[in-house]
Amino acid sequence: MFAQGGYHGTGIAELCEANDLGKGALYHYIGSKEELLVAITNLVMDEVLAGVDRAVAVGGGPTERLRLLGREYLDIVVRYPDHVWVLLHEFPALTGARATDFHKRRHTFEAAVEDLLREGMMAGELRKSDPRLAALAWLGMHNHAYLWLHPGGRWSPQQVADEFAEIFLSGTKPT
Repeated sequence: MFAQGGYHGTGIAELCEANDLGKGALYHYIGSKEELLVAITNLVMDEVLAGVDRAVAVGGGPTERLRLLGREYLDIVVRYPDHVWVLLHEFPALTGARATDFHKRRHTFEAAVEDLLREGMMAGELRKSDPRLAALAWLGMHNHAYLWLHPGGRWSPQQVADEFAEIFLSGTKPT
């Protein structure tokens, strides 16, 4: 419902009706509307950070691990399209410690991308550039695939990730 109507546009009454629950039961299961948002963002971030762990642990050069991380991430985009939409659009509704926790987890993901790029630059696999800017470019390519990458669509997440890697890495090879 958050993916269709937005966090602020979805009321407790609508959530209760959609789940055939009374308000008391809903609050028993989720605590608050914000807790539901936390559960959604945590589901995605748990998957994303597990993908980071798998990509980093596989070994090989930094560009190969970056390619694998792209595959891991786009697989999540296809498996959880509504969740990813909510994460990317509704995270500003998180408050206090919930917002802080989300930002720390997002930073962990972004730092992993940046670290792989920096490592590739230091190893001579990638041309020297600002690792933060390169990470933001990589993230931008992958984060917005949710708009058009769908299960059973023209391309699989693996095809898109591999093509993104070719596009991205061909432009960052040493000169």
